[in-house]
Amino acid sequence: MTLRARWIDRIADVEASAWDALAGDAHPFVRHAFLSGLESTGCIQPRMGWTPRHLTFWDGSDLVAAAPCYAKTNSHGEFVFDHAWAHAYARYGLDYFPKLLCAVPYSPVTGPRLLARDAGGKRALVDALRDACGDGYSSAHVNFHVAQDDAAFDADWLERLDVQYHWENTGDWRDFDTFLATMDHKHRKNIRQERAKVARSGVAVRIVHGDEASDADLEAMHHFYLQTFAEYGNRPAITLGFLQHLARTMPQSLVIILAEREGRPIAGALCLRGADTLYGRYWGSIEQHPGLHFETCYYQGLDYCLREGLRRFEPGAQGEHKLSRGFLPTLTRSRHWIGEPAFREALAGWCAEEREAICSYARQLERSSPFRQVDA
Repeated sequence: MTLRARWIDRIADVEASAWDALAGDAHPFVRHAFLSGLESTGCIQPRMGWTPRHLTFWDGSDLVAAAPCYAKTNSHGEFVFDHAWAHAYARYGLDYFPKLLCAVPYSPVTGPRLLARDAGGKRALVDALRDACGDGYSSAHVNFHVAQDDAAFDADWLERLDVQYHWENTGDWRDFDTFLATMDHKHRKNIRQERAKVARSGVAVRIVHGDEASDADLEAMHHFYLQTFAEYGNRPAITLGFLQHLARTMPQSLVIILAEREGRPIAGALCLRGADTLYGRYWGSIEQHPGLHFETCYYQGLDYCLREGLRRFEPGAQGEHKLSRGFLPTLTRSRHWIGEPAFREALAGWCAEEREAICSYARQLERSSPFRQVDA
């Protein structure tokens, strides 16, 4: 088999069925519909620092390997922070940008990044990403890849770790009460009190999938998203057109949790659903009520997972407050090829120290688990 590499400027130039045959249906973020929607609805553009440069390998007319890739002129929307690296390059008169990024835009979600039929295809993708650094890129980065892909990288690809907080149904919990029963008294009581406050404020919750969401539901959710970004002074990237695209093309993957009071939506959380995992992505509100954020973003998602038989809930990056609500520390991974040998050598030591600190931090967090200790 002779593989031919081709860089693609629009994912629409690849047949959706061929891409999804490699991506599978377990992880919604690498599906063709999700990635093409980001491009077609204006969520990623060169002026925003994102230029699609998807890597593909072909055996004749058959797509046998692919990776979602972007030429980046900034580090916005990546969630693996390398600003210090860019500053170090600048101090030495070198250009850090453009760099080559293999990732899903605006999505700090672990999933497959090297889409291939076999290990050989994955190694071919990694080699091509590295070799691209000789074509004008300072570096190549693979963010939030699955642990199973570690074998595709050699030791010159620097490894970085970080911590997120994920929930996993490790006890065959049937409902929210059986989940709570495994917590210690303090945390169980706190969660019940938070949920009771929301109920007393007159808030009701409605959950809709993409094919159940009305135009008004999608508009409300997008407004909540914009509100959150405005409050934090950040630049929003997700368009209403993208939410409408997801509702149309990935209806069962899109899950919207709407909190309503007196018949109108006052808050919402947007999630995506995979084969066995719920992924929390965006949240916002136009009214403030005690416990509303936790109810909308966490407890309703947990309820949904327990009803639907999903094993995992990943509510997003950061947030130690998630720990006391049943989300335990989980390591995330990224790999980085630095084209400049002197910088690669210096950053290798830096990354090793960072990994050690992150692992120590995760172990410390594990000692604060809200779950009751069970004697062996």
